[in-house]
Amino acid sequence: MTSIESVHPPFSEPFRDEKYDPENKTQSLDENRIAEVAAAFFDDLNLDKNHIQLEDDSPYPEVRSAVANTDDPEMPVNTIRAWIIGFLWAILIPGLNQFFFFRFPSVTIGNLVAQLLSFPLGRAWARVVPDWKIFGVSLNPGPFSVKEHVLITVMAGVGAGSAYATDIIAVQRVFYDQIYNFSYQWFVVMSTQMIGFSIGGIARRFLVAPPSMIWPANLVFCALFNTLHSQEYAGIGTRGGISRERFFTYVFIGGVLWCFLFQALSVFSWVCWIAPNNATVNQLFGYQSGLGMSILTFDWAQITYTGSPLVTPWWAEANVMLGFVVFFWMIAPAWYYTNTMFQAHLPMLSDISFDNMGNKYNVTAIINDDLTLSIEKYEAYSPLFLSSTFALSYGLSFASITATLVHAILYFRKQIWVQARRSLSEQPDIHARLMSRYKQVPDWWYAVVFLSMFVLGIISIEVWPTKLPVWAFCLALSISFVYIIPIGMIQAITNQQIGLNVITELIIGYALPGRPIAMMMFKTWGYITMTQALQFTSDFKLGGQYNLYACGMALMIVSGHYMKLPPRTMFWCQVLATIIAGTVQLGVQAWMFTNIDNICSLDQKDGFICPNTQVFGTASIIWGVIGPARQFSKGQLYYPLTFFFLGGTLAPFVPYLITRKYPNSIFKYLNFPVILNGTGLIPPATAVNYVPWAIVGFIFQYVIRRHHFNVLSAALDSGLAIGIIIVFFCLQFPKNGTIGATNVATWWGNTVFANTADAMKVPHIQNPLGVPFGPTKW
Repeated sequence: MTSIESVHPPFSEPFRDEKYDPENKTQSLDENRIAEVAAAFFDDLNLDKNHIQLEDDSPYPEVRSAVANTDDPEMPVNTIRAWIIGFLWAILIPGLNQFFFFRFPSVTIGNLVAQLLSFPLGRAWARVVPDWKIFGVSLNPGPFSVKEHVLITVMAGVGAGSAYATDIIAVQRVFYDQIYNFSYQWFVVMSTQMIGFSIGGIARRFLVAPPSMIWPANLVFCALFNTLHSQEYAGIGTRGGISRERFFTYVFIGGVLWCFLFQALSVFSWVCWIAPNNATVNQLFGYQSGLGMSILTFDWAQITYTGSPLVTPWWAEANVMLGFVVFFWMIAPAWYYTNTMFQAHLPMLSDISFDNMGNKYNVTAIINDDLTLSIEKYEAYSPLFLSSTFALSYGLSFASITATLVHAILYFRKQIWVQARRSLSEQPDIHARLMSRYKQVPDWWYAVVFLSMFVLGIISIEVWPTKLPVWAFCLALSISFVYIIPIGMIQAITNQQIGLNVITELIIGYALPGRPIAMMMFKTWGYITMTQALQFTSDFKLGGQYNLYACGMALMIVSGHYMKLPPRTMFWCQVLATIIAGTVQLGVQAWMFTNIDNICSLDQKDGFICPNTQVFGTASIIWGVIGPARQFSKGQLYYPLTFFFLGGTLAPFVPYLITRKYPNSIFKYLNFPVILNGTGLIPPATAVNYVPWAIVGFIFQYVIRRHHFNVLSAALDSGLAIGIIIVFFCLQFPKNGTIGATNVATWWGNTVFANTADAMKVPHIQNPLGVPFGPTKW
């Protein structure tokens, strides 16, 4: 085991001698010392100041409980065993998730499943496979190591979710009847998925190296790795307690055995069951098209739809819930019942757009053959209308964009400047010192990835008629580059990511109106480049790398950092797994559109109604076809929403100025980027995904903060995933879904929530058939 002292000298000698004593009331913590330990020049709400003196461990309790402060550099990691199992998951999980992606309700297989199943696979390999050598490389290097396990999990997770660009291809086919060959699809997917790698060299000092960038979501995986590869007891000292491994097993089994045959426990809108035909009651208390004031659900999938409440810090969850209550329980119903922007003629909550007859907006009625807007057809048809929650979500997206930049300047400006001047060797964190012995990824590797993916992007927009000019492609990448640092810092601290999808839609909608395909591609490069960068960055913190690839990369880099994986090995496993996953997803999607009848229609018999494609297509109509000038400019229906930009700019000054004068006031907990963007998944998310999430978070992250929250989250997530797979393939997939159709599927517990005004999406004002509402000119 490598000595910590030999990796890098500890902190300055004066700091070592002067320990902080929490019992000494006359002693105060110097801000510069806190900043030295945490590399955080702001009031870090995650920091445990009672343990600030820990020079050989993290000052953050969440990190200490989940991450080991030692490393064995001789431990096997880059083995044939790890690569074969990793490639297996890189094919299987993305393929299955792409299949489920177009189905509602969907089944998402996360890398937790791969993390769990890889453990017995690796141990079986170590026990059964002979120790033969191929070109000098052993097939069986010995016991299955935790670093091999991390490498496999990273490969499984880096491309597990459906590639964002596959929705471009689906929308082109479903909404605009455009079908291009596989080369176009592959170029677009690869470019959008991998171009974020190139940001790594810039972002590493800001999003991985500082100890304050804890990346809460990764701690779940660290806890599970340590649980599977060692036993650690819940008790402290002589208190005893069960091991984390046994605790995980109990919770996991409970999650698998949870009853899936009582669907009303998931959509537990109990108030609506009492008054199923009262429209107002259903609009307020319903879960499917209402505001969810019934507050309860017993479905872990619903609770974790927006992320696990067991890993997000409580103060961040409280900010999200504050935003939800103010905007969706106060402002949204006020707009709705006063018929602001004609919203009372529509359901309270919906993820589609409507025409002035209350029907789904028909985009084919307003476009020319070349997919550009026909003004004559548009004026003869209808303006576009959004539900109150959908319109409000756009306003909050506007506000979060400006609030993020202002918040970063006010709170992180000193840290950004200091980190920009520091070298990696100056980071005091124990995990950074342990990682300093490994070779870093050369900058030219990132440059090669960037240039190759940049070329693929240029080819895809120039060879095929996308109507996206090269200057717009470069502008989209520039937007992503500008926002990665401030958004990455907020995500690393709060577990909440600010999306760039709306701001990119707004920019391209004004710059190139009437071009829906160009809008979708601009949004994807501007948004997903950052998101992928943070995903890979997070992986490196888990495994042990400083070089961030991009926003989505952040999660992967963080993973490597915590679990001490060699950075160069992490780089190659992510690149290769991303290429394989994207290719598999395109193949699965092509098969589905060829072999599944009526796919992406709202009445598809097997549930393949493509909910995310519907939202993506709706956005292409709003921002690409009609354009923001006819929706958000002065004098237009949704012009008031643009004032949210100003509100987002001013909002962060309120807590900042107050805490400057009253540093210990409650305002130090207010984080407006999180407040404004925390509810960004509405729609298609609903209140059932937020209120119970906050309740669970309060219990585990505030009341019992230090007791197994990472292991519990991993166990519940894993049990749910395995249970859903078993139910789907044993009960729903066989015999065309007819198993239990005449008994289990029809009993009260599976139908009561569907026979309500909430499920039927009844509006407050119901127009006579054939009578339009809204303005007479548009």
